[in-house]
Amino acid sequence: MKKSHATRLQDLLGLLNSNYPQHLAEEWDNVGLQTGDLTQEISKIMVALEPTLSTVNRAISTNCQLLITHHPLIFKPLKKITPSDNTGKILFHAIRNNLAIISIHTNLDHAADGLNDWLAATLHLHNCKPLLQPKSGELLKLVIYVPRVDADKVANAIFKAGAGKVGNYDHCSFSSIGVGTFRAGEGCNPHIGSIGTDEQVEEVRLETIVTRSRLKRVLEQMEKQHPYEEVAFDLIHIENVPGDVGLGRIGVVETKQSLKQFAAVCKQALNCPALRVVGNEDNSITKVAVCSGSGAMLIHEAARKGADVLVTGDIKYHEALTAKELGLTLVDAGHFATEHIMASRLAEKLTIQSQKRGWELEYITAPNEIDPFTII
Repeated sequence: MKKSHATRLQDLLGLLNSNYPQHLAEEWDNVGLQTGDLTQEISKIMVALEPTLSTVNRAISTNCQLLITHHPLIFKPLKKITPSDNTGKILFHAIRNNLAIISIHTNLDHAADGLNDWLAATLHLHNCKPLLQPKSGELLKLVIYVPRVDADKVANAIFKAGAGKVGNYDHCSFSSIGVGTFRAGEGCNPHIGSIGTDEQVEEVRLETIVTRSRLKRVLEQMEKQHPYEEVAFDLIHIENVPGDVGLGRIGVVETKQSLKQFAAVCKQALNCPALRVVGNEDNSITKVAVCSGSGAMLIHEAARKGADVLVTGDIKYHEALTAKELGLTLVDAGHFATEHIMASRLAEKLTIQSQKRGWELEYITAPNEIDPFTII
């Protein structure tokens, strides 16, 4: 075990990012630090599904300095922060009491050993794989040619913008040194050399990867930090797709069972009082797809991959009709029931990882988080 030292918020954020990289999050999502000072010392952390006012109050009253949630407190850009609206009130209360908030949402959904893996394990599924993997072609290799003296500056800028992430690693790149040649024409303002003269410059070939969703931001930072008027760079399509990352999971039950039997397993495992089901009670269940929270977008993929049933939440009427026409059984356990395992599983994992690092931290889970829906 490593020697104990004061653990700061930036240490916890780094640990979460190493497990659940932010680049795995959907583009529309707002994951990561919601509020807090990265230099703040942390000794006690609460883990919760939702950043509600009652949960924030409980975290403060139990002397926590950090609240880690699944759902973000801030989804859309705020035009103002006042205590007159709910989000503003929560932010005011957290900031005044030095409570930092970090959210890990769709990056936790997509990552290996994340929420969908935990859901699959809770339902006793075996041989699980991602139901929907990132599309081939989402990754690009970016090759930049930059003067050697400027290479670190350009590399740091594109890494900060989201390039260079491979699984649980970031700042990944490969560099080689060579000689670049050019001649500036009339109207140019060359950073090196003069107009009409052949120039040779010691340059670095900097190679890294970037997702298409981050490409625009990365190129903007590259051009901002690169010294040349005309930046020489290549974009290369690559086919690599991580095998353990993706949305949802698909696996098999240990023994074939009827839908009625499988539904009983779901109710007990998820502590769910009732289910909405599309399909007949005697339907045979062997291959099971799951998606925590809202998974209707995976109905076609689950059917295409031969799943007998999709377990998820938030299914709408027409989505249920689509599944029925595809011959796919649905088990709608609800948004809360398919996600509430997050707090205990994450707290357990972070406790073990913190102990290995010699961090003297206490993790607790938010008590009494309940489904806002009740069955009458």
